[in-house]
Amino acid sequence: MSQLLEKNQEAPFFRATNQDNQRIYLSDYRDEKIVVLYFYPKDDTPGCTIEANDFTAMADEFAALDAVVIGVSKDDCASHRAFIGKYGLNVQLLADTSGDVCDAYGVWQEVEKDGVKKWKIVRSTFIIGKDGKLIEALYGVNHEGHAQAVLDILKGTNA
Repeated sequence: MSQLLEKNQEAPFFRATNQDNQRIYLSDYRDEKIVVLYFYPKDDTPGCTIEANDFTAMADEFAALDAVVIGVSKDDCASHRAFIGKYGLNVQLLADTSGDVCDAYGVWQEVEKDGVKKWKIVRSTFIIGKDGKLIEALYGVNHEGHAQAVLDILKGTNA
């Protein structure tokens, strides 16, 4: 398993395709935007839908803080488009079908539930400063109230 990231580290470079089949690079935002990169297990599942809806509801508040919110899962672009369309989401979703971005950020982890081990995306969020360094690395977060918690962290760093 890859090493877990910590704040003040350089954020791992990534490139992936978003819901519209456009290549998105972390470097696209350098010196321009704070990037809220959140990893979630699967499109259109209860917790993931709550989280995506919460980030969408607060999109203007994130934008006001110079932040862009980007979700990542292993779902493909078509799945992301359907998820966005079904709920009117206002976040970009990256299709990490290869798992490279998940690996780079250490969110693809083996978990055990009821004695059964399996690999999955551990719900995690990384706040990447305009300088490309991690402001925060949050592993194993709960979807409930998470978008607000991230917004509060951003407000604290901009205060």
